[in-house]
Amino acid sequence: MSDNDIKYLSVEEAGRLIGAIQEEEDIERQDRRILTVYNRDNKELCWFDYDEIMEIVKDVSKFEKQEAVQNYIVAHIPDWALDI
Repeated sequence: MSDNDIKYLSVEEAGRLIGAIQEEEDIERQDRRILTVYNRDNKELCWFDYDEIMEIVKDVSKFEKQEAVQNYIVAHIPDWALDI
């Protein structure tokens, strides 16, 4: 599935749904980190590859990086996350 095939929630809708974004170790590959998104009931919604996100926000100052990561993730929550 390409990125063009994925439908994303609006930023407002995703913001109401997301409870936390946690940096975690990938349980399948210990040398890899992921950013797991949880809803307000602490249920896992989806995850993002940490290295891919860092590459996307690489030109942001270190002081703005956390906000840039959060903004990217909130804008890229797939619509199927509503079904969880």
